[in-house]
Amino acid sequence: MTTTRQSTYGATLRTTILLATLSGLFVVIGFLIGGSSTALLFLGMAALMNMGSYFFSDKLALKMSGAKPISEEEAPKLYRAMQELTTRARLPMPRLYMIPQDQPNAFATGRDHNHSAVAVTRGIMNLLSEDELRGVLAHELAHIKHRDILIQSVAATIGAAITYLGYMLLWFGGDNNDSPLGLVASLALVLLAPIAATIIQLSISRQREFAADAGGAAISGNPESLANALLKLEQGAAAMPMHVNQAAEPLFIVKPFGGGGSFSKLFSTHPPIAERVKRLQRMRPTLG
Repeated sequence: MTTTRQSTYGATLRTTILLATLSGLFVVIGFLIGGSSTALLFLGMAALMNMGSYFFSDKLALKMSGAKPISEEEAPKLYRAMQELTTRARLPMPRLYMIPQDQPNAFATGRDHNHSAVAVTRGIMNLLSEDELRGVLAHELAHIKHRDILIQSVAATIGAAITYLGYMLLWFGGDNNDSPLGLVASLALVLLAPIAATIIQLSISRQREFAADAGGAAISGNPESLANALLKLEQGAAAMPMHVNQAAEPLFIVKPFGGGGSFSKLFSTHPPIAERVKRLQRMRPTLG
């Protein structure tokens, strides 16, 4: 259990540092555009944007994925497993949804413990054993327990704001002789700031996946089942395309779209499955 706590706390610490870096970059760009007053103005705008995404993120995610509510009569095993896991995790029962797609996948959404939802695809119900499905559901409950939807909303909002601020700096600061930056520096910031913000935002997403794996292993008490499930899901996702809005990609337990080479890992929403499995396998002695 100590190993699991260390893994979760480590991911949380790294996420906090990344969020602080992202926020700092945002404030610096705002200051360079128009001083402290502009920085505060855009910080307030970002806060409003974030509140909107926070309160409506579940509805947007479920709509983008085409998820439909599923009753206990339609999926008794799913409900039974979730009821057992929520009791272990000391969490309220989330709303359950089915995504009518053959690719095996799942995600959690919702602004807090009392307003949460878990959606699974038709494919995952057909592919995984009951123990493997419990591992996946425990992973999604860990996302809810860690309030990852809020963290992702903050990261996405600040990242988008940085991109807009970068363009504002180009149009309002680049040709201004009084600007704290010269034209070359302004152009460099316009190009590099959105890239840096994207890299940081995706790094946060990957850290939250590691933390949810560790938390899910603790909730289910069986990291090996989650590890086996991830390997099956990776193969299933590669073999079966998913028709879903690409903006929903960070939500899923595994990437619903194809990956790339080693360079693309920097711009990936998910850590490599091999690394996730390796970490889970190291947890077995502490949870077994």
